[in-house]
Amino acid sequence: MKEPVGTTGLIFNEPLLWERGAKGRSGFSLPPRDVASSHVADDLRGDGPDFPDLSELDVVRHFTRLSQWNFGVDSGMYPLGSCTMKYNPKTNERQAGLPGLAVSHPLLPQELSQGALKMMFDLQHYLAEITGLPAVTLQPAAGSQGELTGMMVINAYLQSKGEKRSKVLIPDTAHGTNPASATLCGLKSVAVKSNEQGILSTEKIAELMDEDTAGLMVTNPNTLGLFEEDIQKVTEIVHAKGGLVYGDGANMNAIMGIVDIQKLGVDVLHLNLHKTFSTPHGGGGPGSGPICVTEALEPFLPVPRVIEKDGKYLLSEDFPQSVGKLHAFYGNFGILVRAYSYILTMGADLHKASQYAVLNANYIKESLKDVYHLAYDRPCMHECVFNDKLQAAHKVTTLDIAKRLMEYGFHPPTIYFPLVVQGAIMVEPTETESKETIDAFIDTMRTIAQEARENPEQFHEAPQTTKVKRLDETAAARNPCLTG
Repeated sequence: MKEPVGTTGLIFNEPLLWERGAKGRSGFSLPPRDVASSHVADDLRGDGPDFPDLSELDVVRHFTRLSQWNFGVDSGMYPLGSCTMKYNPKTNERQAGLPGLAVSHPLLPQELSQGALKMMFDLQHYLAEITGLPAVTLQPAAGSQGELTGMMVINAYLQSKGEKRSKVLIPDTAHGTNPASATLCGLKSVAVKSNEQGILSTEKIAELMDEDTAGLMVTNPNTLGLFEEDIQKVTEIVHAKGGLVYGDGANMNAIMGIVDIQKLGVDVLHLNLHKTFSTPHGGGGPGSGPICVTEALEPFLPVPRVIEKDGKYLLSEDFPQSVGKLHAFYGNFGILVRAYSYILTMGADLHKASQYAVLNANYIKESLKDVYHLAYDRPCMHECVFNDKLQAAHKVTTLDIAKRLMEYGFHPPTIYFPLVVQGAIMVEPTETESKETIDAFIDTMRTIAQEARENPEQFHEAPQTTKVKRLDETAAARNPCLTG
């Protein structure tokens, strides 16, 4: 293969700050106090936390060295399938950091927040136009909360019609949080097995859908990276029985600006702004999971809602059928700014991001399917799913492949998900990687497949060149170190 992306070099160890500090060091200077000390304040303050005494240089070097241990989307390719680790254009970060937006207080009077409210109002309309669903709330603070909100809206709608349904259909190719959201709404999850093509069977949906079923939760494209080709027939079956369709939009990066979601028959769709619309996913947040709904479901959206009245933008709670408040204030505002900036920057070319994402995934699929088993050998969307079937003959597993890939300088793809593919290796290149980078990834994966055939023993100790070596995962699970 060509020269690998990864290499070995000097990696600094970094002791705890309490080990590095020394009494009397200080990294800052305060002006002399011009008021007398108060014993009351001292009593309330107490001794304070046990912070180490450090110089400014100690602090700068500490965080610089820690940053050099990290791997992020700004460092290299991050092909996590179903997570959409796309590059975040720095212009979006700049807009989110503008003082008028970044330091505005959520309790400011609405007349002093017109710019922020107008931005949210316009973002709602952009997301409505992109999805084809006319009503939007930006409130949910994560995809999982958007998912829960969508099911709450469906539940409220059915109850408003005097219906109390007890079940919801969830395909085996849906995202893992779907059953939890259904359960919190008092609905029992009914698993729906996908067919031999990896998509929903209309016959299966027709068999399971009845008047006691609230509807269907469907991820499209699904977690196999496949588009649900019969989705319109499926949604017609659900609607014929009085049910509604919740669409998990976590994989919207494959179809934004291309597919009209409402024409598919979807009643509620959640979006992951932190996946599809600029902000990179991962690291624990923050996120944003707006939901888009049909006109019939609009009255049930959470409050407050951003509205325009007499030329002013307001947060209104005057919606009596609303499911209520989701949390304090109004969503993760910084993520909304990044998404707004992303959409305005892309403009009419927004759909090209999805086209390139799909092209890149299919390029990888076709380039690797002769050396890694492909569970479903058909055109994919934004991600493709291999497994370790060919390498298992040499006692090399999916985990071994992922660990070895780290030594070549690539972050591993998602492994062992989706669960419907044993030993899954799920790759999502996104639209933001160049052909040169993707070719280097393909070259590396082919080299690893060759190593698995010729020298499988080395895999069980990989990685050896990283800061943290191969962990004993069995011992870690049985005897976790919880004290630091």
